[in-house]
Amino acid sequence: MGTPDFAVPSLTALVDFGCQIPLVVTQPDRPHGRGRKLTPPPVKKAAENMGLAIAQPEAAKSEAFYQTILDYQPDLLVIVAFGHILPKRILEIPRYGAINVHASLLPKYRGPAPIQWAIINGEQATGVTTMLMDSGLDTGEILMAAKTEIRTDDTAGSLHDRLARAGGDLLRQTIAALEAGTLQPRPQNHGETIYAPMLKKSDGRIEWSQTAAKIERQIRGMNPWPLAHCFYEDLRLNIFKAEVRPATQDAAPGTVIPGFSKELRIATGRDALSILELQAASGKRLSIDDFLSGMHIPEGAVLI
Repeated sequence: MGTPDFAVPSLTALVDFGCQIPLVVTQPDRPHGRGRKLTPPPVKKAAENMGLAIAQPEAAKSEAFYQTILDYQPDLLVIVAFGHILPKRILEIPRYGAINVHASLLPKYRGPAPIQWAIINGEQATGVTTMLMDSGLDTGEILMAAKTEIRTDDTAGSLHDRLARAGGDLLRQTIAALEAGTLQPRPQNHGETIYAPMLKKSDGRIEWSQTAAKIERQIRGMNPWPLAHCFYEDLRLNIFKAEVRPATQDAAPGTVIPGFSKELRIATGRDALSILELQAASGKRLSIDDFLSGMHIPEGAVLI
């Protein structure tokens, strides 16, 4: 059971490991893009390419979905970023339980956006965890975990791809240990819980009164969605990449201050931020050199 790109390496790992997969469950096709064309989720595309049977329930709590899973009598459920909360009666069907692959080192960063918040909060490492699912939100007993360094240039996108691959590898190790009878589930320390709430578009709005280091992490954590952004007059600017630099003069946060030639250096609550890649509304993503060649933002201008 899975839906987005993050779940595809786990499905591939199950197939490569030789698991019998009688059914792949994913979310329904959804409208996507400017044309709002119905688009299948990545897991459905992968399952079709593998010749696997697919179910796309609208509601995981429906009687019809429960009967579908009951009819298959699976030995094991594997859930990876499915997007539905499964009721207890479904989790109780398989004789070996339900294994979830989660993109954090639990109990840190439970919830739907663990990758983004780990970067935003300045964690130096994160990872993937396999756990036995229970009726709580990412609260089940831990089976195995694999740690990954967060690089100083990691975006949510680059870290997502690395953790997706690590999740597939860890899932294969977990099932091998399950078959060998060597798995020893351990309870989570709930006192160490950190929650990672779903991101909203408004989370990308830059508050220049924060430190430059915190804003730089926000920029990386919001890339590729919802993108960190601010406004110059009425023009929205999406920021893709920036570096922390010294403040060359005292100025109110958000003010453009002196920097090198072809540099856009912004005062913050502490230090300054040099914008390296950005995009004006409806425009292309550009390096700062190319952007400033077509648009001048003078010293003393204020970004909000």
